Amino acid sequence: VQLQASGGGLVQTGGSLRLSCAASQRTGNRWHMGWFRQAPGKEREFVTAIPWSGTTTHYADSVKGRFTISRDNAKNTAYLQMNLLKPEDTAVYYCTASAGLITSSLRLKDQWRYWGQGTQVTVSS
Repeated sequence: VQLQASGGGLVQTGGSLRLSCAASQRTGNRWHMGWFRQAPGKEREFVTAIPWSGTTTHYADSVKGRFTISRDNAKNTAYLQMNLLKPEDTAVYYCTASAGLITSSLRLKDQWRYWGQGTQVTVSS
């Protein structure tokens, strides 16, 4: 599975961006899709994840209430709507997908199998 992330850019504090992650093939009902981010000099960190059903979503505390993940299985695409952006949200955002994950492993980057190339998000103050 190849993942193509897009939608990053430069935005002012308080602004919004929508990221997209398109998978090269259909993913089955055991697949999660998610987003991690990596700021300069920092470890890649979990942002959010969603199962195939879309019935539950998981967020890092730092983005809860501001970011929303969704997916369109007919298009093999996941989306990340980011609102009320802050300078500390500046990072390269990576989309990821994997099958067979359990809830307790979603926040662990080593548990995810497929990764996109990353898209830069820069929030100016």
